[in-house]
Amino acid sequence: MEWTAWFDAPEYEFARQVLQRGVATIYFVAFLSSLNQFPALLGERGLLPVPAFLARSSRLRRPTLFSWRYSDRLLRAVCWGGMAIAAAIVLGLPQLGPPWVPMLAFLALWLLYMSIVNVGQTFYGFGWEMLLLEAGFIVAFLGSNQTPPPRTILILLAWLVFRLEFGAGMIKIRGGREWRDLTALYYHHETQPMPGPLSRQAHLLPKAWHRMEVLGNHFAQLVVPFFLFAPQPLASVAAGIIIVTQLWLVASGNFAWLNWMAILLAFAAVSDPVAHALVPAIPLDWRPAAGTATETAAAGAAGAAGSQAPAAWLVVVLVATVLLVVLSYRPVENLFSHYQLMNAAFNRWQLGNTYGAFGTVTKQRIEIAVEGTLAAEPDDAADWREYGFRGKPGEVRRIPRQWAPYHLRLDWLMWFLPLRTVHEQWFYAFLAKLLEADRPTLRLLRHDPFDGARPRWVRASSYLYRFATRKEFRATGQRWLRMVLDESIPPLSLPPDG
Repeated sequence: MEWTAWFDAPEYEFARQVLQRGVATIYFVAFLSSLNQFPALLGERGLLPVPAFLARSSRLRRPTLFSWRYSDRLLRAVCWGGMAIAAAIVLGLPQLGPPWVPMLAFLALWLLYMSIVNVGQTFYGFGWEMLLLEAGFIVAFLGSNQTPPPRTILILLAWLVFRLEFGAGMIKIRGGREWRDLTALYYHHETQPMPGPLSRQAHLLPKAWHRMEVLGNHFAQLVVPFFLFAPQPLASVAAGIIIVTQLWLVASGNFAWLNWMAILLAFAAVSDPVAHALVPAIPLDWRPAAGTATETAAAGAAGAAGSQAPAAWLVVVLVATVLLVVLSYRPVENLFSHYQLMNAAFNRWQLGNTYGAFGTVTKQRIEIAVEGTLAAEPDDAADWREYGFRGKPGEVRRIPRQWAPYHLRLDWLMWFLPLRTVHEQWFYAFLAKLLEADRPTLRLLRHDPFDGARPRWVRASSYLYRFATRKEFRATGQRWLRMVLDESIPPLSLPPDG
């Protein structure tokens, strides 16, 4: 059994700690985001009610706890339960027990959050949802403090980072010309879905810097990921490059937990000696399995001169490894396809997915502003007041906030409206809720101009937004300059008996 010793990777204990606690932290944020937003967006009286969705989808193919019954109360119980499990992992409590305990904890997070995603419809149609699910499933097999980190699982996590980065790089190369002529970032900082507090400063950097950004992005996504599988310290250097580039994306925008997940997953390639060399406070030699003498002896007997992990646990890890390797066939095929899919799942369990984002970059920023009035007649003489969103650009003097890794789902979908159509079912439902002054819906917003009162009319107008130059900012105090384009949806009101 000496050959089984290869499966142990004791030199990656720091990586395991970062992966388990970090991914659990993102799960906590994801459940918190759902707790705060899901009932208003998708609950029993939401914009796209889950009960109606389940009634239409009598044979829902994707697994969810809500296939039998949905209620807002059950949804909140799922969120609180997920947050409790995630918090326990962040504190390291399940990791103190045998490897089955953290495995079951992560699989519970995976199943609970999958239950939410699979009924979340368009509000949960983002690539980072499936990324979190797949990462949670793989991390479940990293074991506990009583066993060495399994090498095959670390390799699979590096493979997940590879798919995430290389897939995004290939989407860009095959996508808009702006990625090939290096002009993409002339626009992206200004037109990205949800700018952050430093996005304007990033946008105003010289164009030569933006071209270097694109070149650096291509290098980080198309070349560096291959070195995640190289010997140390090259693998750690590759991981470090990915981490640094992702931190720049964190600083210059709001992409929910996408960038944070890439950062965390990259640690799968960082070895303890490299981590210790960079930060001496990180132990170089982590103590081996912290069990009793009997447990240690049992593990030794099971592994003989090979793996220190119990034989049964080793079998579980190998079965999971084989499953994930088999499921990797479709993502590999997709990576090299001329018709590469972006953010697609190939099975109902959302494992072995394909990833990628921003194959093309929007050149202009068009924002949909939602306004209401108390006037009896909705003409130009009426006092139209604009609703304020938490993350979406609106007030021209306001500094955009940093929200990531928290996900503002309504604000993100507002960005997609001018790119697709404003005539979305959920958007008309949203306007109707504003006319009703629905309190759960209003809590999703930053500012209600009517302080809880019902407006007589609401409408949607489109504006062209751009960042103010430094000179324009000094003259006006405005961070955004905007120009009205048209009335996207004319004034609407409730029926007389509404």
